[in-house]
Amino acid sequence: MSLSTAPYISFPGTTAEAMAFYQSIFGGELEVLRYDGMSTEGFPVQPGPDAVAHASLTGGALDLRAGDEIGDDLPSTLSPVYSILAMTDTVPEAEALIETFTAAGGTIELPFLPAPWGDTYGQVRDNFGVMWQVLTPGSA
Repeated sequence: MSLSTAPYISFPGTTAEAMAFYQSIFGGELEVLRYDGMSTEGFPVQPGPDAVAHASLTGGALDLRAGDEIGDDLPSTLSPVYSILAMTDTVPEAEALIETFTAAGGTIELPFLPAPWGDTYGQVRDNFGVMWQVLTPGSA
């Protein structure tokens, strides 16, 4: 069987900006497909021409797919039920990642500190509302 998986996030109209930001951090190739020029006949709502139908970030340290949610009642990305785990080889790499998120408007949700299980761990919510768990294994 050939199988691959990737998280998919529906952003409330900020997909292009979020995915470009993630590419600046994690590298990889970013492809963005907008509704402009697509037939949306039969859609229950009409997306704006700049709305992102699908975006993919591949080939770097993050494999992620996303798209703009369409409609009047857009969901929030602020949720305690999902997060993305970023693992680094060293504590300074993790601290630099957290600094990148906070410098762009993110907030520390849990300070990056030695954890009882032997790793160093913290949480940061980026300026798009996505929660990132940051972990450096065996570093505590």
